[in-house]
Amino acid sequence: MEFKKSLLDYIGGALKVAHESVSVAESVTAGCLQFSFSQMKEASLFFKGGITAYTLEEKVKLLNVDDEEARKCDCVSKEVADEMALNVAELFNTDWGISVTGYATPVKESDHKIFAYFSFAYKNEIILSKKLELHKTDPSTAQLYYAEFILGCFKCELNQMIILK
Repeated sequence: MEFKKSLLDYIGGALKVAHESVSVAESVTAGCLQFSFSQMKEASLFFKGGITAYTLEEKVKLLNVDDEEARKCDCVSKEVADEMALNVAELFNTDWGISVTGYATPVKESDHKIFAYFSFAYKNEIILSKKLELHKTDPSTAQLYYAEFILGCFKCELNQMIILK
């Protein structure tokens, strides 16, 4: 797994310059985002950690996701992604919380579609929440695409933050 070095360098550099921290809650990407952050130069200065919570039970227990809401949507919704982002930031005491939950393979619960929801929390507020849909592809390609797309969106959010400061 390898993402564009320039993307990782930009994100790491922006977080260091801003003196801000990030944590990640993943499901469908199964650690790809955490791995990416760990590859950034001096990652320990801004990346505090993450959780891969693959099942409903773990999302509820570790990330305080609402059990009833999670059961209604098989843990895949904007609301679940928002809760994951907010709660991972709180758990790790970080400025930013990034989350993703979705499907990498077409299954009955997803109406045989491949999609994910991701959210960014910044200082206890959701600032971005989106659904990402893919055409049929193999699971590992879907996971890597989700992770790289989310990192690209995170770069844009960091860029806006830097411009507005």
